[in-house]
Amino acid sequence: MTALRSGLDPADPGYIDAAATMESKLAELEAEFATALEGGGTKKVARHHERGKMLARERIEMLIDPDSAFLELCPLAAYGSDFQVGASIITGIGVVAGVECMIVANDPTVRGGTSNPWTLRKGFRANEIAMENRLPCISLVESGGADLPTQKDVFIPGGRMFRDLTQLSAAGIPTIALVFGNSTAGGAYVPGMSDHVVMIENQSKVFLGGPPLVKMATGEDSDDESLGGAGMHARQSGLADYFARDEQDAIRIGRRIVERLNWRKAGPGPVAEPIEPRFDAEELVGIVPGDLKIPFDPREVIARVVDDSDFDEFKAEYGSSLCTGWARVHGYPVGILANAQGVLFSAEAQKATQFIQLANRSNTPLLFLHNTTGYMVGKEYEQGGIIKHGSMMINAVSNSTVPHISLLVGASYGAGHYGMCGRAFNPRFLFAWPSAKSAVMGAAQLSGVISMVSRAATEARGGVVDEEADKGMRAMIEAQIEAQSVPAFLSGMLYDDGVIDPRDTRTILGIALSAIDSAPVEGTSNFGVFRM
Repeated sequence: MTALRSGLDPADPGYIDAAATMESKLAELEAEFATALEGGGTKKVARHHERGKMLARERIEMLIDPDSAFLELCPLAAYGSDFQVGASIITGIGVVAGVECMIVANDPTVRGGTSNPWTLRKGFRANEIAMENRLPCISLVESGGADLPTQKDVFIPGGRMFRDLTQLSAAGIPTIALVFGNSTAGGAYVPGMSDHVVMIENQSKVFLGGPPLVKMATGEDSDDESLGGAGMHARQSGLADYFARDEQDAIRIGRRIVERLNWRKAGPGPVAEPIEPRFDAEELVGIVPGDLKIPFDPREVIARVVDDSDFDEFKAEYGSSLCTGWARVHGYPVGILANAQGVLFSAEAQKATQFIQLANRSNTPLLFLHNTTGYMVGKEYEQGGIIKHGSMMINAVSNSTVPHISLLVGASYGAGHYGMCGRAFNPRFLFAWPSAKSAVMGAAQLSGVISMVSRAATEARGGVVDEEADKGMRAMIEAQIEAQSVPAFLSGMLYDDGVIDPRDTRTILGIALSAIDSAPVEGTSNFGVFRM
């Protein structure tokens, strides 16, 4: 019998404190999510409705299949910047006519749906996910193009959006544009470069330059409709493939286009019927302590996420600070690597390397559960080969070709973040719990290192260390690192695909695995040279 057992006691004071801390962090995040949901604010939303238009989220809700889930991605993009949280665009995976699609929708209530630097980064990430996972891409377009005050940060990199759309099409991944309003300047190329285009009578306006710009550039007098209206594009330019009467009709046509794609998944599919875990997902809120220095058993997380809490642990007695093993999530096979005690030693690195090779041999996706302070330091460990063993693990992660999903549940520091497939190693999806932190090292350690370096430099010059100034510097650095290590900040930077409620973990992993299954799942035996 390989079903995990649980030693979790919801009545334990430690559990109660951890759950309270998690609930508090979730409440803080909920306020930020609400900011993204409100778009440009009450007045602009009301004005948009007065024009007879649906909001971007209402369009998405009507587009996806009834009662189906929409996995929103990067909802906190631009958090901590000068721009609206959400970056004036909504991206996510939804099921349309039975087909999982990447949906990208401009929010016209936020600065007319114009693209700022964070809009671009979020859009690029959506295109990357669509390409890697072979997801048809549906653009719900209503955009004034570039946010002109930030054009220096938008124009040059913005061309990648055109490249992405054309490369998706070249890869045989359908691209569909439903145009709900103005699609101006660079925004005009979204329908121009999509495989299928739907425009709405008296509502869609697609032109490189509007009447004022045309007047300034050529002296020609024109109006919106003759210059770029849906009727003109349907009857004269040929840019519109379908002519819709209103927004609802455009969405109906969009769904029919997807239905006619005859799209088929290319992955192997689930290998078994899903079985709910034996333990309550509600208990996930109290597993990770508020103080990440306190260890916790990742098997308690695994037991509440995988099918039937069934987990075949690999090398259970070897390299015990890394838990590895095989399981299923919603019927999809996965190999799991989960940090058990934070530090990665040589044995853990070697164990991970072998496990990753085995997953590639069996074409099994990998799930990384992060809670690591990094690879162990010290004379004994350096002499024992921690660098070459850590490099071996990173080599395996880098060159593994089975899909990877990363979930930051606790600390994710130093090269341990890399070895556990951090963002730089291109996991198909990366999510974080509100309890997660990620940085070069912990705030106290980092401020201490800077303090020691500063002290050494002062003493080398023959100076005397000002203890009060040193104490103040350490406090300032600790506060800065703490602020920059939390999930909301990192999510705002698009270093993850979303901060999730722990209780939703199984559902979100199931959606991600199903999306991954749209593309072939194939491992490799071609790794770099392993330094033994």
